[in-house]
Amino acid sequence: MRRRLLAVLMVLMGAAALLLCVPLADAYARGRTEHLLLQRRSEAVRFADLADRMRSAADRAELSAEIGRYAQLYGAGVVVVDSAGATVARAGAGPAAGAATNAATDDDSPRGGSSDGADARRRALTGRSTDRLPTLHPWGPRTVVLAEPVGRDERVSGAVLMAVPTEAARRDVTVRWSLIAAGAFAAFAAAALVAAGITRWLMRPVLDLDRAVERLTAGSLQARAVSDTGPPELRHLRKHFNTMAEAMADSIGRQRDFVADASHQLRNPLATLVLQLENVEPHIAPGPGLAEHGRALDEAERLEELLDGLLALARVESGTAELSDEDVSRAVRERVAAWTPVFRAAGVDLVTADLTEGLRARALPDAAGRVLDALLDNAVKFVPRGGRVEVRAGRAADGSTADSAGSVVVRVTDDGPGVPEEQLPLLLRRFARSPEHQNVPGSGLGLAIADEIARISGGRLDVGGHDPHGLVVELRLPASAQAPA
Repeated sequence: MRRRLLAVLMVLMGAAALLLCVPLADAYARGRTEHLLLQRRSEAVRFADLADRMRSAADRAELSAEIGRYAQLYGAGVVVVDSAGATVARAGAGPAAGAATNAATDDDSPRGGSSDGADARRRALTGRSTDRLPTLHPWGPRTVVLAEPVGRDERVSGAVLMAVPTEAARRDVTVRWSLIAAGAFAAFAAAALVAAGITRWLMRPVLDLDRAVERLTAGSLQARAVSDTGPPELRHLRKHFNTMAEAMADSIGRQRDFVADASHQLRNPLATLVLQLENVEPHIAPGPGLAEHGRALDEAERLEELLDGLLALARVESGTAELSDEDVSRAVRERVAAWTPVFRAAGVDLVTADLTEGLRARALPDAAGRVLDALLDNAVKFVPRGGRVEVRAGRAADGSTADSAGSVVVRVTDDGPGVPEEQLPLLLRRFARSPEHQNVPGSGLGLAIADEIARISGGRLDVGGHDPHGLVVELRLPASAQAPA
């Protein structure tokens, strides 16, 4: 959004600079052209007056001397013609004189003629002076032709034609256009700096709010918008957002405290109840009562396990722990070694394959180990005797996390019965169980707690089916910036 806003401002400022400097440059070019016309026309008027007063050879010699000095001084070509178009006097050499001469000749002359010069000559022979020249630009025209009638009204006896070089005038236009362009560029650069400052001023509180919302969404209930700059409307929005975040954090905190307190307070009487049930068991005679007593004891122990899970979940959701670097490779080796006897006793093979060394992730303390405990505990419950559970760990530079280093992937695959595809999303929900596994011991919170640990760590937990049967559970954690490439 910041780039788009800055681009819009730059386009508007660029358009404003063009709309200001282009008319200014054109106005100066027209003014310089008009100035050149007035300068040279005054000389043409003087030459026309001399030609009008020409009566003798001495007058002709004086006219020739005057136009000769002028042509030598300014590098212009001057031609004086009579009413029939015949040349009376001529001065100047080079292209300027040639242009004037051609302009003074008939259009069907073998040497050809200039349309501008011929037009100026016809106007002058009808008593009209040249009142307009082509606008001068740095690239041309190199020569302009103007004409002045000799005599007035019905007494027009000829014309003075001047081929005027425009090099000096075009140089003035070039210099002035360069100054205008430099001024426009400087103004545009200054306006761009101001626009960048205004954009930062406008966007700083918006970006701060965006970061606060992102942290709040990730589970950091202490996230607040701290920027106190920007327009009053955005400052008010920041204040209201912080108030909302405080209220939400307070509400969620009270809920979590209630769950934690309730779980903690219920554990003691429940432990006492379990102890009493165990103590009364020797006094129950064999029979239906003893069987009912056993089922009651199992339910009490299951309730105790459920309370422990709720308490663990409340602690994870509190999000009080800071993220830190974790050696994922070491955690995988240690947890697999710890669970190997349990799997051996259950008749299930637990193997490690493709374990990449040096894997490090940025996550909650011991996140990989705690999640792996939940996954292996889930696998040993549901994979039948003779089954196989495989643990893999490696890197995946797939851009799935915000970290440019990619992500660390821990994958647990089993060949157990699995669950139908439509029930896979339910496995990460709290207390979720498939209908055929209702009697398996457990609280139904293991995968939910693991998913919460992954989410707070900035990663995710994915569950999918394994061909031909079984489950694949994949933990992705952001790779540590210090992880080796």
